[in-house]
Amino acid sequence: MHEYTSTIRAWGLTCPGFPEEVSRARRWTRDILRDSPLADDAELIVSELSANAILHTASGRQSGSFSLAIEVSPQMVALSVTDSGGTGTAPKAEHQDEEAEHGRGLDMVSAIAHRVIVNDSDHGHTVTAAFFTEAGRGGQLCG
Repeated sequence: MHEYTSTIRAWGLTCPGFPEEVSRARRWTRDILRDSPLADDAELIVSELSANAILHTASGRQSGSFSLAIEVSPQMVALSVTDSGGTGTAPKAEHQDEEAEHGRGLDMVSAIAHRVIVNDSDHGHTVTAAFFTEAGRGGQLCG
């Protein structure tokens, strides 16, 4: 392989912070991962993270936005959603009781993905959910 050739493919999308953009983010994710067995889980995670960005950060305010990134390699699929910040705390998984109407989304994402990483910056938070493929575990590529 040539030294500048990468086996990682990456896509990015920035959406205005309107609720209807969550469905756009889902469709975009499904289109990119249409041949992957991870498409359903990825779509659910992107939906949850995008909705969280709009509901809980400056992304949902006037002129707000959120960004998505998808990286696919033979070893991993990584989904990232970056919000516009504006909150004093970073997103975190919280174990809520079964009756709670809110606060279980990131916990659900953590249960589906193999790894969830939250990065903070002065400009917002990025939540990345990663799935390791069979190739990443020493087997054949999954999707």
